[in-house]
Amino acid sequence: MTMHRALTTLGCALTAVLATAWSAAPPPHPARPTAETTVRAHAGPARGAATTVLTHGGLLRGAGHDGYRTFEGIPYAAPPVGPLRWAPPRPPARWSGVRQATRPSSACPQPSGEVPGGSTDEDCLHLNVTAPDGATPAHPRPVLVWLHGGGFTTGAGSSYDAHRMSTRGDVVVVTVNYRLGALGYLAHGGLPGSGTFGLADQQEALRWVRAEIGAFGGDAHNVTLAGESAGGYSVCAQLVSPTAAGLFDRAIIQSGPCTGRPERPFAPSSVPLPAARTAGADFAARVGCGAARDVLACLRGVDVSRLLEAQDADQQPAYFTPLLPNDPAAAIATGHFHRVPVLIGHDHDEGNGWAAGIVQAGHPVTPDSWPGVVAGFFPSPGQARAIVREYPVHRTDGGPVFGAVIGDADFACPTADTGGLLAAHVPVWRYEFADEHAPPLTPGTPPFPLGAPHASELPYLFDLGGRPRDLTAAQHRLADAMIDYWTRFARTADPNSPASPHWSRRTVLSLAPDHIVPTRTVATRHHCAFWNTLG
Repeated sequence: MTMHRALTTLGCALTAVLATAWSAAPPPHPARPTAETTVRAHAGPARGAATTVLTHGGLLRGAGHDGYRTFEGIPYAAPPVGPLRWAPPRPPARWSGVRQATRPSSACPQPSGEVPGGSTDEDCLHLNVTAPDGATPAHPRPVLVWLHGGGFTTGAGSSYDAHRMSTRGDVVVVTVNYRLGALGYLAHGGLPGSGTFGLADQQEALRWVRAEIGAFGGDAHNVTLAGESAGGYSVCAQLVSPTAAGLFDRAIIQSGPCTGRPERPFAPSSVPLPAARTAGADFAARVGCGAARDVLACLRGVDVSRLLEAQDADQQPAYFTPLLPNDPAAAIATGHFHRVPVLIGHDHDEGNGWAAGIVQAGHPVTPDSWPGVVAGFFPSPGQARAIVREYPVHRTDGGPVFGAVIGDADFACPTADTGGLLAAHVPVWRYEFADEHAPPLTPGTPPFPLGAPHASELPYLFDLGGRPRDLTAAQHRLADAMIDYWTRFARTADPNSPASPHWSRRTVLSLAPDHIVPTRTVATRHHCAFWNTLG
């Protein structure tokens, strides 16, 4: 294994760090509603009655909380099992009686990591709805649909407790599971939907939202699609997908720039269909199906655990496909994307978490080892030498310098490029999350201060795994401000209000505790001119 592959694989493994609701006790079932309360739920906003709603699939009973309601584990597509494994999503079956929606469904199949113990349950195409008490069919609220990150291999919608965003921002939040890993992105000749099943799931969830969210008090005509990391890149893919036309009205892209490239391995990206099919053939051979008379039938009979063991640590959607006709980077560059307003940004120290994990795993970055580390990720000798000159390592700063290279090359500068390309056609608001004391997402003491690494903004918007992070008073104020910006954007396509520091479309808004200010120096601080020249 090359140093590039070894470090990239380690880096991908280090992304599975978020604590999740799976380790918490499931919520108790509420009392079964009577016929009277069910009728009242459909009739209007009577408090205590709207935990039972009628969808096209049947009646759902959720749970009431202090100021909001949750509906968990709602099927938006049929279980992708048997002949539906590696098939486009199909409508779910209707159910009789009242379906319990008071606890999350299984996460989609994935190795142990973000989801403790992982998952092998393919019946996972479910979503979760969090609605403020005031949201009713007669008085609908804006809808924000959240796509989780995790490198297209890990994660679950239920990891993101959205009650703070829902209640403070007065919006309905939908969190989504979608197929991951080889089950979501396998490509094979003759297989419809090759390489994009996970993205197709996201579109099916958006169709469900357009059709059903009104019953929960959401405005089906005001839907914002948002995501972080692989979820953010998924938003990019949906922006350029012809089959996503009309499914959402605004977009939020967090740390998932649309111009990601496979040779910059820490940020999500996509690959051409021929390359994805080659990888798919290799995968089929690894699970014993490469020489089968009917390869797809063989693959559909392989146990999920074996598929997970054989899949690569990093996964990408495929382009040159019906759902994704072109590389999102190329489509955005040529202006071929849906014309919706966009809020986009990154974290100040995106690469530090990966750099720290790699250092702790036994790959120290010193002045002597630095040229070899760089060459492992940038095989061109000319590029490697230029990076070593631009980012010199001194005696004790190797980890942060390595983190800066990862963050600048894979996130900060591609985000700046993406924002500029989008802004030529649609309104764009840009941010940089810059809390240098953001609460850590992993236990233990890192080898150097991480600042604001990848995913560090998430606890300001969600309670990860249903557990709030220990924020200072100033960080709580920042969290409130961020939720206000995000949800005002979802409501009106403009995050500004007289009560908050002004967010200009001509600058990047730096988000730090008690220091929310516009800045024009992001590209300079992150060496973007250098990276644009390097190519």
